[in-house]
Amino acid sequence: MHADSMTQATPIQLPADWRDFYALTKPRVMSLVIFTGLCGLLAAPGSIHPVIGFAAILCIALGAGGAAALNQWWEADIDAGMKRTKARPLPDGRMNRTDARDFGIMLSATSVGVMGLAVGWLAAAILALSIFYYAVVYTIWLKPRTPQNIVIGGGAGAFPPMIGWVAVTGDITLMPILLFTIIFMWTPPHFWALALFVKTDYANVGIPMMPVVKGERSTRRQILVYALLLLPVAAAPWFIGGTGALYGISALVLSGAFLLLSIPVATRTASEGDGMKPEKRLFAFSILYLFALFALLVADRLAAAQGLIQ
Repeated sequence: MHADSMTQATPIQLPADWRDFYALTKPRVMSLVIFTGLCGLLAAPGSIHPVIGFAAILCIALGAGGAAALNQWWEADIDAGMKRTKARPLPDGRMNRTDARDFGIMLSATSVGVMGLAVGWLAAAILALSIFYYAVVYTIWLKPRTPQNIVIGGGAGAFPPMIGWVAVTGDITLMPILLFTIIFMWTPPHFWALALFVKTDYANVGIPMMPVVKGERSTRRQILVYALLLLPVAAAPWFIGGTGALYGISALVLSGAFLLLSIPVATRTASEGDGMKPEKRLFAFSILYLFALFALLVADRLAAAQGLIQ
């Protein structure tokens, strides 16, 4: 028994290695950030040198990783009380909080500095704003205080395609604002679908997520409302002539599917013990939805450049 205890204790006594630092960057979330940032860059009018474009995407990735590390530094005690997050490096004891904080600051500062020097200071300013928004406005201020934390805080994850677009064009027009708005409107139904089947975790640590504070019924209704609003917002780039029919029709189809999957979530009464299949189905589709929507944005741009569509 004593030998088993020593064996189990050994990992948390080892110094943090690169895998722990990598985990701090929330790689799954970062993959979506990088992808939407890249799509914003590729869909923007004009051209950018491949090396400069690579630098822009690298800076977006570093900035997202830095913000995620700062988020986990601040929320280490909260993460320790949640099943979904208790195995992260800080609550699991594999890293001390000072290292996580310094790592987050280093990544954040480097990303903004390199973005400014290599790409442009407008893109760097937006990147700095996105890091501040996530690490301070959302993590420190909104998340522990209001059930609207995801609604307002959704702006943090909506910046990458705007940054990618601005890296190419050097200015902010209606199109990058619409790309920002799409992710902003997508975030609440995406995250609340998750929150519905992990609400006990949030309740245990005192985080006022919508299902905990307002109840499941209200959360389910709001998921449907946001899904309804997302449909015209997602198609707006086509409506203003910023994209062709390939994107526009696909956006309507994908958003219609998102809406249809939201209906059973909104109209049922469920508990965490019943499997929560509609909620999990909507959450999984919401990730696929955003990847597909932004991939189609790039495909539409490439097709237009080849003269295949107008």
